[in-house]
Amino acid sequence: MTPDPSLERWRLILGAPAERCTGGLGGAGAARDAALDWLYGRDDDLSRRGVRRGGVTGGSGKGGDRTGGSGPSVLTAVDWLDDIHQLFPKETVERLERDAVDRYEIHEIVTDPDVLARVEPSPTLLRAVLRTKHLMSPRVLAAARRIVETVVRQLTERLRPRVRRSFTGTRSRRPSRIPLARDFDFKGTIRANLAHYQPEERRVLIERPRFHSRTSRRLDQWQLVLLVDQSGSMAGSVIHSAVTAACLWGLPGLKTHLVAFDTEVVDLTSDVTDPVELLMRVQLGGGTDIARAVDYGAGLVANPRRAIVAIVSDFYEGGDPYRLVRTVKGLVEEGAVVLCLAALDEDADPVYDRGLAGRLAAVGAHVGAMTPGELAEFVAGKLGGAA
Repeated sequence: MTPDPSLERWRLILGAPAERCTGGLGGAGAARDAALDWLYGRDDDLSRRGVRRGGVTGGSGKGGDRTGGSGPSVLTAVDWLDDIHQLFPKETVERLERDAVDRYEIHEIVTDPDVLARVEPSPTLLRAVLRTKHLMSPRVLAAARRIVETVVRQLTERLRPRVRRSFTGTRSRRPSRIPLARDFDFKGTIRANLAHYQPEERRVLIERPRFHSRTSRRLDQWQLVLLVDQSGSMAGSVIHSAVTAACLWGLPGLKTHLVAFDTEVVDLTSDVTDPVELLMRVQLGGGTDIARAVDYGAGLVANPRRAIVAIVSDFYEGGDPYRLVRTVKGLVEEGAVVLCLAALDEDADPVYDRGLAGRLAAVGAHVGAMTPGELAEFVAGKLGGAA
């Protein structure tokens, strides 16, 4: 008898205790349950409640031994990855890999070259690589670099068109002789060619296509100083800051600096054009001295009235908060734009010290969270507004 698909899903969700209502699993369903149990069976909460999944009792913590009616699991991370790619759709696989890395900290996912050769590159795995690369041998680092390169390329391809649009002048109503598809004037073209309308075929022959011109932005020399907290919780923002800086690099009228900090300050500007190499240099973790980083950033500013200083941090200051507020206040009073970004990533979902952020806002800083595209548009708006 073929199992009811809806009951099978409930059985997979609720575990072995639900079998008296849903019935047992067989074939692919049992294989899916075993794959889920390999990961979620190590959950401490399940173990405390005595919940059994697929005949295997929840483990005693991350990586703990698990025993049950079928004996201990002998699956390796390589076996498990092979299984889930065959048993589940792509969206589910990505969620399982994310939970394995973020929730259960199964380091084999990013420190075993055989696993790295099978795993699908994703932002989650890139964050895991950055957190664990200090544990990796040269051979594993070479395999991990594939993940870094793939994800950085994907992020860059998504962001770069938006950066270009942000820094391109707005379209004007004046016609242009330059035939660019992005500037095609549909209405103007129809009006200019109405004399060639063919009623029997219900179409207009286009003899004279029309195009808009664009107003050029006069870009005075501006500076963007990106100060990025490289504490472990800011991994996503570090990645997107590197990609954003690479996309902004070399734009006319804008000089970009990228500085990473924990208790030390590291100027990464020389590596901005190679975000992969830059990220392989970043070392996540350690303390946080935001005041020291902002002092360094202030020293880079040549003309405060043509400068944007963006501090990307959770603002849990391990240094001197009074010094930090004083330096930010000084930059604002000199005419600089100070952005205090609690997140710079695609989710823009920040967790930060609201007390310190409020003090920075009180002295004139802009406090919030942005996606990389929004930061590019903000910078472009400042540059265009100064024309």
